[in-house]
Amino acid sequence: MPLVLTGATSGSTTLQSTDAVTNTLTLPASTGTLLTTTGDGSGLTGIPAPAALSTASGSAPSYSARAWVNFNGTGTVAIRDSGNVSSITDNSTGNYTVNFTTAMSDANYAVADSISGSPLSDAIGGAYTYSAGSFLINTRNGVNAQADRTTISVVVFR
Repeated sequence: MPLVLTGATSGSTTLQSTDAVTNTLTLPASTGTLLTTTGDGSGLTGIPAPAALSTASGSAPSYSARAWVNFNGTGTVAIRDSGNVSSITDNSTGNYTVNFTTAMSDANYAVADSISGSPLSDAIGGAYTYSAGSFLINTRNGVNAQADRTTISVVVFR
């Protein structure tokens, strides 16, 4: 049963079946715009962010990263790129604070890290002291001494 969507200059839109079958279209019980196009038709607005970003399949829930950062931890600390990270504070050798642009709802989030530097095989990292607005991360070498690293990447899930 094909359906035809017809628009009118009055702003109304009609959804009509092209056959003799009676069809029912049920919309959410809410007011407002469900989906619109931009003025030039180049994009859509009104799509809820989780639905727009989700590409997961299966029945297990999908959780998006709430923040991420890739930064240089040697010399003058510098963010290469990030999402929801406002800054990095260099506290001391191999000790950094990652500050969120928008705080988490609480400190019950997970941090995954990837640390690299010379020698690569001795790069060890770990996050601790979580708060809603930031967390600390340490980088160490193979003998458990704090050491700066050239590439530190972290992802936060909540």
